[in-house]
Amino acid sequence: MDGDRVDIDGGVMEGGGQILRVATALSVLRGLPLRVRRIRAGRSQPGLRPQHLMGLEMIRDLCEGKLEGGEIGSTEITFTPGKIKGGTHLADTKTAGSVCLLMQVAMPCVLFAASPSELHLKGGTNAEMAPQIDYTLMVFKPIVEKFNFTFNCDIRKRGYYPQGGGEVVVQMSPVKELSPINLTERGTVTKIYGRAFVAGALPIKLAKDMAAAAVRCIRKEIRDLYINIQSVREPDDQAVGTGSGIIIVAETSTGCLLAGSSLGKRGKNSDKVGIEAAEMLLKNLKHGGAVDDSLQDQLIIFMALAKGVSKVKSGPVTLHTQTAIHFAEQLTK
Repeated sequence: MDGDRVDIDGGVMEGGGQILRVATALSVLRGLPLRVRRIRAGRSQPGLRPQHLMGLEMIRDLCEGKLEGGEIGSTEITFTPGKIKGGTHLADTKTAGSVCLLMQVAMPCVLFAASPSELHLKGGTNAEMAPQIDYTLMVFKPIVEKFNFTFNCDIRKRGYYPQGGGEVVVQMSPVKELSPINLTERGTVTKIYGRAFVAGALPIKLAKDMAAAAVRCIRKEIRDLYINIQSVREPDDQAVGTGSGIIIVAETSTGCLLAGSSLGKRGKNSDKVGIEAAEMLLKNLKHGGAVDDSLQDQLIIFMALAKGVSKVKSGPVTLHTQTAIHFAEQLTK
């Protein structure tokens, strides 16, 4: 710390954009000025990408703060937060940068805003290296709302790599405090359902092939459960560009939700996409945790903010989660 400014090394541990998201959100919530150096040093293209910059600018505007070093490629920023206000805020990556990652940095902040907020997030809804918007709605939302808040998420348009163009509107009302959660009992799997989608120039047959391959793969391990994976072609007026993918969710007797997902891309066989998602789901079911590997790190910041002790049983702790814990400890003591 220099004076009361917190100094963060963005190149340690996971070394990616998540450090920036967790640190900035906590800086806003605790009113702590922040300097982040070596931003995304662990990535092939270090420094700020459009989605990170848009996230920072949205947070700056949310709290009437000050941001220095905010340009594409920048490896160091200083950020001075102000008071969090509600209202309407826009972030547009102008690329396929993930709207879900924009949501990750903004959501903890607007939970404690002065009034209700509406976030208009533009970019990729189903992007590589980030949760798909379907995961956010089907898994993240019902679990994170156990902290005793709710949010509404409306998918106006879906957008895919490379051009993005998706738009999601998130509405949230502030809360006084978050309740702790206890997710330690996995229970037994009671149902498996999902969504295989195509958009743009791709035929519905690809979605059906993904779904069928996923079901065949799951059937080898789980024989007695009905598996309901819908095959969907996104309406042309609600999707920009061409994309495909699948998400499969297992729901348990105790209300746990664990998922596997995969995205299609040029030259990748649709069976392979379905099998990838199914294998990811089965792997998450094998470790016996109450949350899947994609959710564990997303819960840390809410656990840190909740009043009281939260407990979550996970599978092997991912590097993303270890990183989130490290920075949550550093910034919240």
